[in-house]
Amino acid sequence: MIILGIDPGYAIVGVGVVAYAGNKFKTLEYGAITTPAQMPTTERLKKIYAQITMYVDKYKPDAAAIEELFFNSNQKTAINVAQARGVILTAIANKDVPIFEYTPLQVKQSVTGYGRADKKQIQTMVKMLLGLNAIPKPDDAADALAIAICHAHSSKMNNMFGINTVR
Repeated sequence: MIILGIDPGYAIVGVGVVAYAGNKFKTLEYGAITTPAQMPTTERLKKIYAQITMYVDKYKPDAAAIEELFFNSNQKTAINVAQARGVILTAIANKDVPIFEYTPLQVKQSVTGYGRADKKQIQTMVKMLLGLNAIPKPDDAADALAIAICHAHSSKMNNMFGINTVR
């Protein structure tokens, strides 16, 4: 199974692509889509859409896993990230790839076994689970890989119990 993991953002979108088979992971690619602050909103969204489409076309994932949004304070940031997330979902949906959403708590529990794990613990586990030489950078890419790992673990559990994971 090839999984496209996405940590949604507006200035930085984390992307991670992993193959998962027989309880083993293989990292195919990870990185970030960045949009500079001085770029107009419509251009930023177009760039995010085009880059996500490129990843989907290149890897033909069996599933896309994306983190649900959670915001405490800044409404302007929340709106911008929500717009970017909508563009990301549309780019993936237009390619008929099933999309699965996970909360930050679900990702932390799946990757570390502890729902209150900090960023460093998650990054260390991502490095270990994927057999990488270093913690993936930027942090958004490590988060995207964690989301992909979460989906692999969730998919495996659902398959064990005969639960259909397609939404």
